[in-house]
Amino acid sequence: MKHLENISAKVNETFSFDSDSIDNLDFTPIDDRHFHILANGRSYRAELVEHNFRQKQFTVKINGSRYNIQLADAYDQMVERLGLSAQKNHGAQDIKAPMPGLVLKISVENGETVTTGQPILILEAMKMENVIKAASDGKVASIEVAAGAAVEKGQLLVKMEEA
Repeated sequence: MKHLENISAKVNETFSFDSDSIDNLDFTPIDDRHFHILANGRSYRAELVEHNFRQKQFTVKINGSRYNIQLADAYDQMVERLGLSAQKNHGAQDIKAPMPGLVLKISVENGETVTTGQPILILEAMKMENVIKAASDGKVASIEVAAGAAVEKGQLLVKMEEA
């Protein structure tokens, strides 16, 4: 393939491989959802079953077996190394400070319904403004900080509940 740089993939939350391993695969599209793969001298038939491009998640069937794949680009990998990645869960998740900083702006109100990826607040850390976004859909139960407040890593910022 030779066009992927700094991509990693986690399969079924257990097996991981990097862009060098991916580059050694030979993919040939059959149609929109089906592919032929050559790897290590073996032939595989793959079918794209589900996809979420925004979250870089894919479900494929390879020779009849189903696999969940989570891709991570260079940015995702850096966030993971820094320990800043959001926990992946179903349902509403409380918003906690990923790092110490100063709350500059709060973009939501108590009782507001939010969607995954919606900006919740702006946290200044190391002279950079960081937009903290909702990790999942939910409803703002309570805002635990005020604009101008200094916060510590892991401090609860916004309590969430199911919408």
